[in-house]
Amino acid sequence: MSTAASAGPTLDRIKSRDLIKVGVGTTPGFFAPDSNGRWKGFFIDYGRALAIAVFGDANKVEFTSSSPQQRLPALQSGEFDVLLSGVTVTATRAFKLGFHFGPTIFYDGQGILTRKDLGVTSASQLDGATIGIQSGTTGELNIADFFRKNGHKFIPVTIEDTSEFVSALESGRVDAITQDSSDLAGKLTQLKKPRDYVLLPERLSKEPLAPAVAGGDDRWLEIVNWTVNATIQAEEWGMTSENIDGFLKSDDPAIQRFLGVDPSLAQAIGLDPKWAYNIIKTVGNYGEIFDRHLKPLGWERGYNKLWSNGGLLYSPPFR
Repeated sequence: MSTAASAGPTLDRIKSRDLIKVGVGTTPGFFAPDSNGRWKGFFIDYGRALAIAVFGDANKVEFTSSSPQQRLPALQSGEFDVLLSGVTVTATRAFKLGFHFGPTIFYDGQGILTRKDLGVTSASQLDGATIGIQSGTTGELNIADFFRKNGHKFIPVTIEDTSEFVSALESGRVDAITQDSSDLAGKLTQLKKPRDYVLLPERLSKEPLAPAVAGGDDRWLEIVNWTVNATIQAEEWGMTSENIDGFLKSDDPAIQRFLGVDPSLAQAIGLDPKWAYNIIKTVGNYGEIFDRHLKPLGWERGYNKLWSNGGLLYSPPFR
């Protein structure tokens, strides 16, 4: 009896329509349309990488913005093939909702953005503050847990649309807003007077952000897994979109398998021999993707460094 990862309804749909449907958010640097309406960002590049792995064509992917309240039901119903919208891996999403997660692409944590004129330097000083939170996210429970644990209270203001966070803060409707720190870094750039606000140092939670797919399609999950791993492994080898052709002459058997010079790995997993080569040649390795989209916003790699550089990124072997 075969134990190979079998294709299921998601991959069947993808191949029949000749297109991958990806659910995303709207945070500068991570996912946002440019002036011409073309989606760009850190997570967007991973959507294009998936299209390369499946079709050999980075353009066979469709990005649709979806709110935290809508995105998980949309994934369950098959409206999306994968969520690349900054979804946090949690036990209930895995067990109760039946989602599967790919590797963590971005290690994040929930933060608080507040006005400087409040004079606070720590989240624990916001006792009694009015704080904007987004419904349908892990942030609701995290902020409640934080204040309860510290013996303080706060007044929650539920904001459905993330685009309203900035206006709520600038108008004084709330004293602070809380989201993943990656989201807040984007919000800070949207404020009219960003220097009047401060991102407090605490991280209220662990927020490992990963691709999410519906259960029942092992092969699609593995394609997602190894697409992410390919960008991490390439960086570990020092392989970039600019120098990758030089690696085609490498005598290293692992690199030969990775790039398809030795087609045995690709044949074993049923992908085009050049699938990993084409991903790195087109979108680059993890570091290139990070530097292209997030470094301009002031992001440091932090936990999102390679394991060999003190971070948490680590790819299993390509064999």
